[in-house]
Amino acid sequence: MTSEEEESKSKGFRLLGILDVQNTPCAREAVLHGAGGSLTAGLLHFLATSRVKRSFDVGFAGFMLTTVGSWLYCRMSNAKLRVQQRMIQDGIKNKVVYEGTVLDPTNKPQAETPSGPS
Repeated sequence: MTSEEEESKSKGFRLLGILDVQNTPCAREAVLHGAGGSLTAGLLHFLATSRVKRSFDVGFAGFMLTTVGSWLYCRMSNAKLRVQQRMIQDGIKNKVVYEGTVLDPTNKPQAETPSGPS
């Protein structure tokens, strides 16, 4: 492979020269949801009013709102998942560290019972 081909593969797709859609988490899905929201909002407004310019404006607003909303929802879900994974990893690490010791939280102390007859 030439260096130009490698460079183009690692570059990815940039939206408006700002957002690297391929390497930014949730960006691709957000843009696709925004396109669907734009089409739906603009088309429904056009069918209801038959005003082309206003339908374009409604479609653009639908794109922006749907894209931002989808991106925020996805990012919050990913952040929540990362927190849960970190808690599980810490729990597993503590389980390995404290296993078999007095500090083991799963080791319940045995209640002493008299060995003689009652």
